[in-house]
Amino acid sequence: MFKKYNIPFDLDDPRTTLAHREIILNKPFLKKLYEEYYTIFLNETETVPPGRKVEIGSGGGFLNQFTDGFVTSDILPLDGVELFFSAEEMPFQNQELSAICMLNVFHHIPKPYLFLKEAERTLKSGGKIVMIEPANSLFSRFVYRRFHHEPFEPGGEREITPGNPLSNSNQALPYIYFQRDRDWFNSEFPELKITKTIYHTPFSYILSGGVSRSALLPGWMFSFARFAEWLLTPFSRQMGLFCTVVIERR
Repeated sequence: MFKKYNIPFDLDDPRTTLAHREIILNKPFLKKLYEEYYTIFLNETETVPPGRKVEIGSGGGFLNQFTDGFVTSDILPLDGVELFFSAEEMPFQNQELSAICMLNVFHHIPKPYLFLKEAERTLKSGGKIVMIEPANSLFSRFVYRRFHHEPFEPGGEREITPGNPLSNSNQALPYIYFQRDRDWFNSEFPELKITKTIYHTPFSYILSGGVSRSALLPGWMFSFARFAEWLLTPFSRQMGLFCTVVIERR
């Protein structure tokens, strides 16, 4: 039985994000999953040109403890984060950045097209956006619509209501932008090219309990769980709970 974590703050309160960070760091299974996602960031940005690498929405994670070389940022004023700004208006010069990485952030941005315009402006040629986001699979639709507090609306609009950086969202925004409306994306952002959309990890996050409940498996079983998921790779498109999207600036 899952034990529920009771955080006595509103979801959009910065203290909630800090509490989430502490939960992640103290749950071995969940921490290993985050480390695997951070490794994806590192692997995907190995070949980018020299320049600043930025993580957007760093507050609940620990990328700056896992590796050097990334500037951490968030929209909320949080301890342990270097810069504070909206992804829709980034404080960087034209073609200053070599990489922008984000974990479960894109679907919280009120007007993602403004972020993509900013990415198009600030990335160098050959620079990348690497994001890990909720996937739109048969299994994920079942899970997100029944067991998650955030909306999942694949038929929704290309923006969400602003004002609440964590509680306002549409987990299907990555699907909308990079799959459903891909022709529109290609026309609207001619300097950006989607190079990868990979569905993965159908069960690990559930087994970890996330930031809301206790884990179903101890940390030492993480490798076994990931091996079982690897065996299911041929069914990732139907079962993946998350997807990695890689976008390169031409």
